[in-house]
Amino acid sequence: MTPTLVLAAHGTRSQAGQRTLAALAETVRAARPGGRVELSYLELASPLLREVLPAVRGPVVVVPLLLAGGYHAHIDLPQVVAEHRPDAIVAGWLGPHRLLTSALARKLARAGLRATDAVLLGAAGSSDPSALADVRAAAHQLAVRLARPVTVAFASAGAPSLDEAMERLGATPASRVAIASYVLAPGFFHDRLVAAAAGRTAVVSEPLGADPDVAALIWRRFDEALRRPAARPRTLRRA
Repeated sequence: MTPTLVLAAHGTRSQAGQRTLAALAETVRAARPGGRVELSYLELASPLLREVLPAVRGPVVVVPLLLAGGYHAHIDLPQVVAEHRPDAIVAGWLGPHRLLTSALARKLARAGLRATDAVLLGAAGSSDPSALADVRAAAHQLAVRLARPVTVAFASAGAPSLDEAMERLGATPASRVAIASYVLAPGFFHDRLVAAAAGRTAVVSEPLGADPDVAALIWRRFDEALRRPAARPRTLRRA
């Protein structure tokens, strides 16, 4: 039996965010017709991962809808799996990856990116240095793709903060700041990016959302996890 893909999002109270993640799940289903896909959340929204896992029949692969490592990837999610579905395989988190870079570049283009803009990658942030390193690697990949510098900033834990980065970029010759939203869906962290841009000469791209490249990456993580079945139920690091 082909395993069920269980998407494990962090969770958001934002109705727009929940709709976006539901649309992402639909895009994932459409990318591989016949595949069984379930959306779940670690907290703040339903259905919860701890409720979905016991209800799924047959083998399960959990793909974290997380753009970087950190507490949820290393501790929270593996604990839920160990308690409620210890036979499940847990795939690696999503980023950084060239497919995310492609999605970010498209979102920036739609936001009206100009050749004279300074580019900032705005991420949630983490107290885990490895998670911050993941985000900085994503910023480097975007810089290579755009052939221009990309500054990274964090909406919560991590340095520099959004305000610090915006102040620094405001002192450069750039005519405007274009913020690439490195979050999956609308909600608390995307709102912070929008707030950082308010009152400044800046634009903010949409969250990554139900992008086909994000869906393709999710299936890639699923397939990678199945090729390494011995790693159960630990979170697998990307290749």
